[in-house]
Amino acid sequence: MTADGVEAKKPCLVGMTREELTAALAPRPDAKLRGKQLAAQLYSRAQDDFANMADLPLAFRQELGERFQSQPLEIAAHRHSTDGVQKLLVHNGDHQVYECVLLPYEDRVSCCLSSQVGCPMGCRFCATGLGGFDRNLTAGEIIGQYLLLQRISERRVSHVVFMGMGEPLLNLKNVLKSVRLMHEEVGLSYRHITISTVGLVPQIYELAEEKLPIHLALSLHSPIDEVRDRLMPVNHKWPVAEVMKAMRDYYVATGRKITLEYLLIKGITDTPEQAQELARVVKGTPSVVNLIPFNWVDTEQGFARPEKERVQAFRRVLESRGVNVTQRVERGHDIAAACGQLAGQHKGKFARREAPSLPVLN
Repeated sequence: MTADGVEAKKPCLVGMTREELTAALAPRPDAKLRGKQLAAQLYSRAQDDFANMADLPLAFRQELGERFQSQPLEIAAHRHSTDGVQKLLVHNGDHQVYECVLLPYEDRVSCCLSSQVGCPMGCRFCATGLGGFDRNLTAGEIIGQYLLLQRISERRVSHVVFMGMGEPLLNLKNVLKSVRLMHEEVGLSYRHITISTVGLVPQIYELAEEKLPIHLALSLHSPIDEVRDRLMPVNHKWPVAEVMKAMRDYYVATGRKITLEYLLIKGITDTPEQAQELARVVKGTPSVVNLIPFNWVDTEQGFARPEKERVQAFRRVLESRGVNVTQRVERGHDIAAACGQLAGQHKGKFARREAPSLPVLN
């Protein structure tokens, strides 16, 4: 109990490494063994109830319940899509909500995780950016999303993308800790983990120095600085040429082909001229361009989704110039599965801010 009469929260075990779990159990003489067993229960088995950790002695389970909480998250909303997608709105008791999404496919189950409550980057097309930034998530809150989604999934969640709320590279320390826990304790392959960024050049190099074989995806959205400046404030600091050099250097350091996420907004980023410039920008870079037709968000700027014919024409220009192109399989429209949409509907969070309008290009 704290001085003001509020019950103090117990330390949370999810987010701790095996070594940290062992230290938390000290001075028990069997702390190392119990730490190893506890890590297996929390991460490999995604167990969140001490009572169900059957390979641990009963007295030890009771001690754990008295001293710790097993996982940090509470569910504020849970939505099911007709296409199998499930979206959770979660918080750690403070009602600062953020989102995670379960994405089942025929050949795998993926999940999309958040790294921050809100986002400070201010991209004009983003639902999360409408509400500003609250704080970074802890490593426990990040991997806690994965474990929650694993518990509701009928199959193993084998792929992780950091494309939820927030800019992962602004919270790199906690993101990396959660990634290492996923690999070392859950058993996920680094090659099945993707981190997305708007293009923070120093942090791209910092991530490259880790030499982890994880995918890095750049939210490019325009190869022309004048257009990208208006869509993404980050481009004023690190323009297209500079961020693309960093991405190429990341490939050299890790050997991992880079992904360029490209949002097609009608009349703004979907013109033939931009397709031609995009092909020039990526020439000679081992990469894939992932086209994403705009998923409607009320940005009060009149952004619109391009017609199918415009998307196909854009793609044809790229492919005719030898660019490796994919198009995102869109899921969960009926449950507001685009980043930030569900949080924006949650009362008391993410109030809108006005943003300048953008002209439509001919």
